[in-house]
Amino acid sequence: MYDRSVSLHPRHTRTKEKHMSSSRSKAWSPYVAGALSGLVLVLSVWIAGEYFGASTSFVRTAGLIEQTVAPDHVSGLSYFMHYFEKNAGIDWQWMFVLGIFLGSFFSSNASGSFRWMAVPDSWKDRFGANAAKRGLVAFLGGTVALFGARLAGGCPSGHGLSGLAQLAASGYLALIMFFVGGLVVARLLYGRR
Repeated sequence: MYDRSVSLHPRHTRTKEKHMSSSRSKAWSPYVAGALSGLVLVLSVWIAGEYFGASTSFVRTAGLIEQTVAPDHVSGLSYFMHYFEKNAGIDWQWMFVLGIFLGSFFSSNASGSFRWMAVPDSWKDRFGANAAKRGLVAFLGGTVALFGARLAGGCPSGHGLSGLAQLAASGYLALIMFFVGGLVVARLLYGRR
């Protein structure tokens, strides 16, 4: 369990706060970043005819990897074939996820806020300095998030961004529930801070 009585040395705390403050001051404005994301969504639909979505790329990646060792098993699963019947290779969404990684990398370097970080510093405060433990918790959290996204048939980018752009009631409902779920889990994990 997290021991709230454990605190960092004041000098370390000041250094950490100074670094975080410096990173925040260099980061892009969330309003500018949000507006640019909206512009990319409009261009995506206009040019490629595709809305944002990311979680299906994990299904595609798992299927592509499994095809190299057990192609008959993949072709026998309707779950994979639902996505592979139209295109059994790399598709637009897979390239979109790659673009998220590259865009984040280049934009953070352009703003001077880039730094290598396995998990956020707030995780170290909550789960301790053990990197293996923090990595395991991050993996479990990602697994739960991905399972939920596939169970719902889409992730925040699909239901939230693309759903809102189409004025879909399900997009608004999904986005509200994302925030409610995030607030509840953050409260359970971090308490009042």
